[in-house]
Amino acid sequence: MNRTTPAKRTTIYDLAELAGTSASAVSAVLNGNWKKRRISAKLAERITKLAEEQGYAVNMQASVLRRERSKIIGMIVPKYDNRYFGSIVEQFEVRARERGLFPIITCTMRDPELEVEAARTMLSYQVDCLIATGATDPDRIADLCAGAGVRTINLDLPGARAPSVISDNYGGALELTRRVLANCRREYGVKAPLFFVGGRGTDHNTMERVRGFRDAHAEAGIAVDEAMIQACGYAPEKAENAMRQLAARTSTLPRGLFVNSTISLEGVMRWIRYSGHYSDGMPHLGCFDWDPFVAMLGDHIEMARQDVPKMLEAVFGIIDSGAGDFSVVEVPPIIGGVD
Repeated sequence: MNRTTPAKRTTIYDLAELAGTSASAVSAVLNGNWKKRRISAKLAERITKLAEEQGYAVNMQASVLRRERSKIIGMIVPKYDNRYFGSIVEQFEVRARERGLFPIITCTMRDPELEVEAARTMLSYQVDCLIATGATDPDRIADLCAGAGVRTINLDLPGARAPSVISDNYGGALELTRRVLANCRREYGVKAPLFFVGGRGTDHNTMERVRGFRDAHAEAGIAVDEAMIQACGYAPEKAENAMRQLAARTSTLPRGLFVNSTISLEGVMRWIRYSGHYSDGMPHLGCFDWDPFVAMLGDHIEMARQDVPKMLEAVFGIIDSGAGDFSVVEVPPIIGGVD
């Protein structure tokens, strides 16, 4: 059988010999670090051209050399598993492409170290701008971007070192709580506190929602015990466990619940379904999140739908205008039942 010997693959050492320079200089150019190494633009261009001519698999960064801007825009997101973040990603891609930008997106699972790793990787690809969505430490990412001379904008959770676009978490929670309290009074004739479940007590959004929750109760003349606020995290299992613990310490369950995301709502509904509680009537629910399937729960739920189109409009408005201040733009959520 005849065998064909494959052509020898070009290496950085071959390119170095052709360019009359060192292998480390070639590596720096192909990895996009040539400016830090103080390699001249002329040599960088020559190396890039030789790499293309020799069929070398040029690193994406190297192709940026012949352009002032990469036209790449990056986004990190904490989760993909609810409609809010899924909608942000989808609409972000559409708006980026409308502007001739190429979007790259990665999920960081609410892990601070993954966020930093993702930011560094995107910076190595010469992104023109990085959108930090729901980042646990947005200021750390802003510092990385500032060091690389790249713009960053915070979305969903605010930071102090870059512009931020978020929902009006306080105003949304205030109105949502008012509605659920009114629904409980109307159907069950009770004037009692709701149970707040879900979210992380250390993040800005949850703190603001708790503040709105408390103020709505104060308006209604209802005292709220600390035990009625359980910012236990977003995972369904944590919300389910919070409901289990609530039932264990009281014989009278609240007629209304404030659930801090549809992720947490999954755990709440699972507990209600399998625990045997609330057999005498479904509690009224308020959820600071939105999903059309929740309409199947009936008339006992109010939702705060975060206005993703207007939030992204504000993000790209900041990009298009070149605004450099670190202000926070708050977009009111849409409150109401789901059709």
